[in-house]
Amino acid sequence: MERSLVLIKPDARQRGLVGTIITRLERQGLKMVAIKMLHLDRVLAQQLYAIHRDKSFFDDLVNYISSTPIIAIVFAGEKAVEVIRKTMGATDPARAEAGTIRGDFGLDIGRNSVHGSDSVETAEKEVKLFFSKDEIYT
Repeated sequence: MERSLVLIKPDARQRGLVGTIITRLERQGLKMVAIKMLHLDRVLAQQLYAIHRDKSFFDDLVNYISSTPIIAIVFAGEKAVEVIRKTMGATDPARAEAGTIRGDFGLDIGRNSVHGSDSVETAEKEVKLFFSKDEIYT
């Protein structure tokens, strides 16, 4: 069974969308196996977005995701990464289809409501950034 990380970002958490986002993902057949609310420090935020370190928007990403608490969740299921990516929609809400999380709730490309791992390999790394083995249930 595949696992993937989902982060409910500050904009969605502040607008009371946590339950709605979780419900949408669970309706896709995914099972929540870990969840926590936390305030990312800059070090963890930089690790999360390390792939973008050399890009002009890196500091904005880090500042935003560490600005207020977020919700970190591990979902498990058949093709979890693919299912989550499809349910979230395109990174830019302006290009995301209606009915996707970002299409319905994203405000702009910087405040697009959710983060989801982009591959199985990335998911394994990202899950370990946020959860110990003892925090993940089956």
